[in-house]
Amino acid sequence: MNRNIIKFVKNGYGVVPFVCDVVVTNYLLNFHEFGEKIADRTDVSILITLCFLLVAGNVGVYRENIRQHLTHCLFKVVTAWAITAFLLFLMMHYIDFLAEGYADVSVREAALWLSLPVMGSLLSRVVIYGLNLLMVQYGINVRNVAILGATGIGLALEKELDENKVLRLRNIGFFDDRDANRFGYKSRKPILGNCAELVRLINEGKVDEVYIALPLEARGRINHYLDQLSDTTVDTYIVPDLYAYSLHHTVAKSVGNISTLSVFSSPFDGIGGFIKRTEDIILGALILLLISPVLLFVAIGVKLSSPGPVLFKQDRYGLGGKCIKVWKFRSMKVMENSDKVVQATRNDPRVTRFGAFIRRTSLDELPQFFNVLQGSMSIVGPRPHAVAHNEEYRAIVNRYMVRHMVKPGITGLAQINGFRGETDTVDKMEMRVKYDLRYIQTWSLALDIKIIFLTIFKGFVGETAY
Repeated sequence: MNRNIIKFVKNGYGVVPFVCDVVVTNYLLNFHEFGEKIADRTDVSILITLCFLLVAGNVGVYRENIRQHLTHCLFKVVTAWAITAFLLFLMMHYIDFLAEGYADVSVREAALWLSLPVMGSLLSRVVIYGLNLLMVQYGINVRNVAILGATGIGLALEKELDENKVLRLRNIGFFDDRDANRFGYKSRKPILGNCAELVRLINEGKVDEVYIALPLEARGRINHYLDQLSDTTVDTYIVPDLYAYSLHHTVAKSVGNISTLSVFSSPFDGIGGFIKRTEDIILGALILLLISPVLLFVAIGVKLSSPGPVLFKQDRYGLGGKCIKVWKFRSMKVMENSDKVVQATRNDPRVTRFGAFIRRTSLDELPQFFNVLQGSMSIVGPRPHAVAHNEEYRAIVNRYMVRHMVKPGITGLAQINGFRGETDTVDKMEMRVKYDLRYIQTWSLALDIKIIFLTIFKGFVGETAY
């Protein structure tokens, strides 16, 4: 029996920018005044193009729908080109046949040469986005949409259709066989009738797509609607109410011929894990080199501020909930690592004056870059909590332990959104966990770089870091 009843099909929006990148990159690499020095070799331009396409694919450039997420798409393009430029720099210095003939090329010339395909990639996406806006504005290829089922997920779909102006979908209203007093929801669009009325409008050519927005347990009603709609030629979709299971972010995965939706899964299986580890090693080593003077300054400050060791280790839960040792600069007069750990609060008498400074600026956490190189932590990920706090909150915060499906990080999505430092209420911890789970479900190399960049400006210092 063939059970391959579901196929997850890509929307195809990545094909056009992919082709644009291939054409534009190869053309512009050979259309520069420095072409005599750099771009006169076809093998180099092809190598750069292939390198960019591979990096862009892993960063998620071609998974991004330009029509809906132009800013995200442009950021990922810049990230992909930055990584490509770095790899090109390494190859030109360490691969002999590529380095041949480029000794007299300055950094300025190389940067100016690479800036052309970068601008070409960005401009092509802006043009695609602009053309789509014009099509929406003039009603070109706009499709009329009907929502069958005045439910919570139906209202969520209605909101998306109404507020996302770049979608070429026009919502005409709701249809439902139930009495109006049973809806329990207030919709923006009117209830235009029952399923029979919807079929009549479809046959008149006034509806192009139908979205059945019913809970998964309403199997009988869904089959009833499908039977009626199967006698038409309208495009029909079922909107699964994943919100009922708090599956706000899901990933499609095929097991042979069986298609599944992940509930809890790590993004670092396979190639994702290799990319993440490579990122940690390269950036971790580079950052450690850059901050070595700061490490020396903080070490001297800790030693002079109070008696005791400069560094100490605390037990934390790491990947898979296993215990790891996390390095920190000592900021207190005592070193707590027991089953009962009291979070630091404002004017905490245990914290030294210098310790208060390095805690407020997160300088006490810099030794954790050694944990990153060791492999027990990542630069970006959910912040590790004391074991005692883990045991406390895992019992009261829903899906708390899911954050341990990835390595803990020095910074994370929660920290750049203001949730760092003391978590003196369950609400604060729930918000931190919410951002941690969102990071796990939406991870990409571009997201990591964005978080690292934003951490420099707003992730180090916080009003609740005592």
